[in-house]
Amino acid sequence: QVRLVESGGGSVQAGDSLRLSCAASGLTFNGYDMGWFRQAPGKEREFVAAVKKWDGSRTDYADSVKGRFTISRDNAKSTVYLQMNGLKPEDTAIYYCAAGIMQYLARDHGQYYYWGQGTQVTVSP
Repeated sequence: QVRLVESGGGSVQAGDSLRLSCAASGLTFNGYDMGWFRQAPGKEREFVAAVKKWDGSRTDYADSVKGRFTISRDNAKSTVYLQMNGLKPEDTAIYYCAAGIMQYLARDHGQYYYWGQGTQVTVSP
């Protein structure tokens, strides 16, 4: 049974940093592309960042987070991270990690097979 468990969310002020973690089990982690998505109240789930399988040498970011967020993976720990710096109130959302296998990193959530339950991030002005 595949499980993705996010952690690290919380309530912070604008300009602060958080690091989200997503621990995976039940799958050959290094063979999966990993992504982070987020969903704010009343909005659709949107792509945040993704990292390619194996060595994670390829990454992709939404324009809204580029330069502020960094995605990385530790295959030995079967964990993917999202380092979030310079947080803004508009970053407030539930953050989900996801796993899939694709030829090219995808921003489409439909390309990901497995999802975590999410972790709440709230950024106050």
